[in-house]
Amino acid sequence: MKRFAIVLAAGQGKRMKSKLYKVLHPVCGKPMVGHVLQTVQQVNCERSVVVVGHGAEAVRTYLQDAAEYVLQEQQLGTGHAVKQAKDLLGEEDGSTIVICGDTPLVTSSTLENLLKLHESNNAAATVLTAHMDNPKGYGRVIRGGDDSVQRIVEQKDCSPAEDAVTEINTGTYCFDNKKLFAALEKVTNQNAQQEYYLTDCIGILKEAGETVLAYQTDDYAESIGVNDRLALSEAEGFMRERINRMHMLNGVTIIDPASTYIGADVTIGADTVLYPGTVLKGNTVIGENCVIGPNSDIEDSAIADGASVKHSVLSKAEVGARTSVGPFAYLRPGAKLGEDVKVGDFVEVKNATIDNGSKVSHLSYVGDAKVGKNVNIGCGAITVNYDGYNKSVTEIEDDAFIGSNVNLIAPVKVGKGAFVVAGSTITQSVDENDLAIARQRQENKPGYAEKIRARAKAKKNRES
Repeated sequence: MKRFAIVLAAGQGKRMKSKLYKVLHPVCGKPMVGHVLQTVQQVNCERSVVVVGHGAEAVRTYLQDAAEYVLQEQQLGTGHAVKQAKDLLGEEDGSTIVICGDTPLVTSSTLENLLKLHESNNAAATVLTAHMDNPKGYGRVIRGGDDSVQRIVEQKDCSPAEDAVTEINTGTYCFDNKKLFAALEKVTNQNAQQEYYLTDCIGILKEAGETVLAYQTDDYAESIGVNDRLALSEAEGFMRERINRMHMLNGVTIIDPASTYIGADVTIGADTVLYPGTVLKGNTVIGENCVIGPNSDIEDSAIADGASVKHSVLSKAEVGARTSVGPFAYLRPGAKLGEDVKVGDFVEVKNATIDNGSKVSHLSYVGDAKVGKNVNIGCGAITVNYDGYNKSVTEIEDDAFIGSNVNLIAPVKVGKGAFVVAGSTITQSVDENDLAIARQRQENKPGYAEKIRARAKAKKNRES
């Protein structure tokens, strides 16, 4: 049986009090609508239609060609929103999931169970429900004497008896596709909100003698719809806990899960250890047997097996196997470290490759550079890559030695095995195995220190 999805993402989200469109607010680094669309695709929905309204272009820009789109120009209710997809899906045979774009915690396993119950019973509609001790604000699922679903009543339309019901509608459904669109034609706006409720389809289908079922999730978190910053924070907490648990069950040691942040799209290999204060974001990939943290912020970076990163910041960087980074290093976009490299404290690397076995141990800047194998870059050495208008490249070949406090004025090349003496400012290329000295010869003036001190003291006395 074919499967489809309609993702409702047209609401403005006024309660978020934000310039950012509601469904684009991130949960664990990924916009909510991204979580939802990924989940429906994991249950093999071959077509996904996103209903957009406010912020339509921003949603399209983010999702791009991962979905089809329809526009709900006026927000007249959930039933009206789903109806906008009729031209795309109305003639299809199959099962259609309808889900809100602000429910990022619904899992693919729950949707699969919902679909299986629905399809195995040839149901017209199946509702995803949850039990909630305090159901205020949620639609109630009203069951008959045989425990079958009779209808769903929105909070504002509840009688006192209905208001006491604790089984709530999560806002996620599975419908027989053609029966869904047929029922939508009969939905009216005769209610307290004067909106066209999708929930009215349940009663319409039931009155028509159709089978209407409910699947109750045992995870309360899946029912959370994010309408304000408090709910966003709650969703973030549940998602973080879920992500951390997944990684730990896959063999990752997280010393303190409460102080560790892992984004939804991060991949981590077995036997890696994460220390407190670790923040992993974007499409970061970390290999096996790594040690990350404490207090490291890594985004969109790749770290190979056996590497370590301590008290450091990485953005769009690559770190080779068994390489150590930090403490207090900064790898900026384009930084590519080979295997067995050492990048130490207060070192910044930008748009530069550092090949296997090389060391930049402390207090250095390597930018727009190509550094070969087994190179030693001394304390305080920098590549001078910018003249105020243009960036130029520094090349250091294998086995070269760059002394402390050396300035390499790009464009410049240091040949294989060359030795650059500490304190030099290099403006011309150094050939293979050459020794380069670019500093003034030292001159000592006997007793002159006393004259300098006497002169300074006299000046101070005059001014006082």
